[in-house]
Amino acid sequence: MKEGSPQGFLSRALKISARLSMARKSRALIAGLCLILPLLFLGFILPLVVPRRGLSMAAYPRDLSPSFEHILGTDSLGRDIFTLLIYGLQQSLIIGLIAGTVGIALGVLIGFTAGYKGGFTDDLLRSTTDTFLVIPTWPLLVILSGYLKALTVPLLALLLAAFSWPGAARGMRSQVLSLKERGFVRLAKLSGEGDLGIIFKEIAPNIFPYIVMMFGGSMTGAMVSEVALELIGLGPSESNTLGLIIYWAMFYGATVRRMWWWIAPPIICLVALFLGLQLLNIGLDEVYNPRIRR
Repeated sequence: MKEGSPQGFLSRALKISARLSMARKSRALIAGLCLILPLLFLGFILPLVVPRRGLSMAAYPRDLSPSFEHILGTDSLGRDIFTLLIYGLQQSLIIGLIAGTVGIALGVLIGFTAGYKGGFTDDLLRSTTDTFLVIPTWPLLVILSGYLKALTVPLLALLLAAFSWPGAARGMRSQVLSLKERGFVRLAKLSGEGDLGIIFKEIAPNIFPYIVMMFGGSMTGAMVSEVALELIGLGPSESNTLGLIIYWAMFYGATVRRMWWWIAPPIICLVALFLGLQLLNIGLDEVYNPRIRR
C-alpha cells in the first residue's frame, strides 16, 4: 500500500479514529486532563487578566484570612496569596516545560542516534551517558546554584535540563534497540526505505507514548528540584515560584500559625500537577499499548 494512495490515507484515518475512540474511553486520560487543564488555565490565562499589584509588598494589610476581596487571604508581607499563586504557578510551569523540553530533546537525540547507528557511535554515546549518570546531581546542582550570582528562571531551567537528559537517553536507546529488530522495520529496509523514513514513519510513532512519559517525568523532576532549591534559599529569588511561596510560608511559620490558606494552595497545585501527569501517562499507555487494550 503506497504512502500517498487513497488506501493509505484511509488506513491512517481509521487508526486515528480508533485511537480517539480509545482515548475517550480512558478514565485515566480524562482524569489527568481534568487535573492538568485547570492548572494550565491558572498559570497561563489568569496572569493575563489579574493585575500584578498583589505581588508588591505591603500592598494590602498583613495576614488577612480568605474573603471575597482576597480569595486566599494575604501573607505576612502584605501580598495577595491568590495573585502569588497564579504567577508562581506560571513561573514553575515555565521551569518544568523548558527543562523537560530541552532535556528530553537531548535525550531523544542522543539515545535515538546511539540505538539506531550502533557500533562505535553507540559505544561513544553510551559511555558519555553513563559518565553523566554517575555524577552526583543534587550536590553539584546546589554548588552551581550557589555559585551563580543571578539565577533566573530560564537559567535554572537550562541547568536542570543539563542533568535530566542522561536517563532519557538511556531509556530511548533501549527502546530503539528493541524496535529496530522488529519485523516491520526489517520489511521497510527490504522495501528500500531510507533511514529517515524508517525513523520517522516506523520507529518514532511506536515510541511516542514513551517520549511523552519521559517528558512528564522530566518536567515533574525539574519542578521538584526547583522547590527543593527554593526551600534552602538557592532558587531564583527575583521571580515568584511555587517553591518561593512555600519558602516564605515556612519562614514566617504559616503551619504553626495555622495559616493553611498560605501554605496549602501551592502544595495542592504541585500534587495535582504530578498526579495529573502520571494519569496522562497511564492513559496514553492504555491508548497506544495493545497488550493493555487486550
